[in-house]
Amino acid sequence: METLIKTVQYFLFITAELTVLFLGISTLVALLLMYVSQERLRGWLGRPGLSGNFLGAVFGSLTPFCACSTIPMTLGMLNAGAPFGAVMSFVISSPLLNPVILSMFATLIGLRAAAVYFGVTFLGSALFGFFLEKGGGARFVKNVRVKPGCCGETREEVPTGFTPRLRVAFRTAWSDFKAVLVYLLIGVGVGAGIYGYVPQDFVAGIAGPGNPFAIPIAAIVGIPLYIRAETAIPIGIALSQKGMSIGAVIALIIGGAGMAIPEMAMLASIFRKRLVAAIVFVIWTTAVIGGYVFNAIA
Repeated sequence: METLIKTVQYFLFITAELTVLFLGISTLVALLLMYVSQERLRGWLGRPGLSGNFLGAVFGSLTPFCACSTIPMTLGMLNAGAPFGAVMSFVISSPLLNPVILSMFATLIGLRAAAVYFGVTFLGSALFGFFLEKGGGARFVKNVRVKPGCCGETREEVPTGFTPRLRVAFRTAWSDFKAVLVYLLIGVGVGAGIYGYVPQDFVAGIAGPGNPFAIPIAAIVGIPLYIRAETAIPIGIALSQKGMSIGAVIALIIGGAGMAIPEMAMLASIFRKRLVAAIVFVIWTTAVIGGYVFNAIA
């Protein structure tokens, strides 16, 4: 009974904390994006050299979108003439980097973990887009059209004035929150079960710092397990508290969020198999490098 009570308390506390973080950060981001026009965005992404790729990764890190919102936006930017490399940097960073994910890391794992996670994934996103464009990856884009709004969300027109925009920003954040709520609850529920009932020695023996293969295996295991980082992070936290190395936790989250099967399936609808395979390889490599780097720092 005592274990059950602690498990329920863990579930309620983490759920409340993540709810406040998600709604607060998402509202601020939605408000910020209302002040950035599409013309200005295309101008930023069109800058020469790596600067366009870095700005593409920055824009991806500011968009807490689900995959079915990211994919139409990707096609829209390509059709509008945005550079292919910058758009690909956006594609990689969008599921991995956004203020909600970073705030979860900083609050639940620590600022150093958030900084390492941001640095590795951001740099990987920017460099991947740059080298993919140089390698002629644009020829692997299919000639298709994808309609936005497949998540069921509706985006309101941008009003004038700060207060009306703030209301719309909160409604947008609430709509996004409802779309991820079930995944968040699944993640917190599984994490609470691990926290309460999985023996610490079992986790430490399999995925602890003493196992050099824990990080690449964790990056692969994350692929079929998670649909969103909001699901993966609570599970990763619980595993780290049971003895899993923090590097393996980061690899698990990057692999799960970046290579989620639903998102890869949607990318396959607009990109050819070779390009999708390249995306999977780069995200897995980023997950492994990030895990080893953080273990070395820690």
